[in-house]
Amino acid sequence: MENIIQLNQEAIKNQLSELVRNSVEETINNLLEEEAKRLANAEKYGRTEARKDTRAGYYGRGLETRAGKIKVKMPRLRHLPLETAIIERYKRREASIEEALITL
Repeated sequence: MENIIQLNQEAIKNQLSELVRNSVEETINNLLEEEAKRLANAEKYGRTEARKDTRAGYYGRGLETRAGKIKVKMPRLRHLPLETAIIERYKRREASIEEALITL
């Protein structure tokens, strides 16, 4: 008796796509968080003499990438504008987000 393994290629492809999309979303959100820390010159809830600004939460934003649509948590600062190098302002579709991640 011969064992035959059948794989549902479509299900595997969908799972891999979801894994890549989640990884891109997590990476971008972590990079935005680090950029906000750098601009504010303090950790979230951090109290230091060198702190330049305080945090003011987040706002949600959708971004279309090659990996699929992701939800981005854009950090807010109270006084300084968060001009991020990762995502252009008002941009909803990023064709080369992977290239931007590599350069950072």
